[in-house]
Amino acid sequence: MRKSLQSYRKVSLESEISVASPHRIIQMMFEGALQRLAQSRYAIENNDIESKGIYIGKAIGIITGLNNSLNMEAGGEIASNLSDLYDFMLRKLSEANMNNDVQAIDDVSEIIRTIKEGWDAIPQNEHHLASHTEAI
Repeated sequence: MRKSLQSYRKVSLESEISVASPHRIIQMMFEGALQRLAQSRYAIENNDIESKGIYIGKAIGIITGLNNSLNMEAGGEIASNLSDLYDFMLRKLSEANMNNDVQAIDDVSEIIRTIKEGWDAIPQNEHHLASHTEAI
């Protein structure tokens, strides 16, 4: 049953990504990072070291993807500042992994939430202008 549910989720996610705008894909990445961070926090609280490593690794992968999608030329100072934030978050997650540090997970979650709120506030008619890979 669990395997069937995972397969369904994967197909559902792949279907959503295939028709999603670049703006929506970035939103999904933020959502995925927040989910993985929550799962990492839960794993630390329950002393589930294996799951902690898996979920922190997935969060690191998503944040690295967000960082790699920045257009440094077109984004200027905003892109540079975001890249610095992403680098900071990656360091904090490494610390969280090494030290089982729930506060570091919370710190990264708060930063992601703040960036996501700004991204979500972009009006629909400006999504084509606000692509992470084009404008930032």
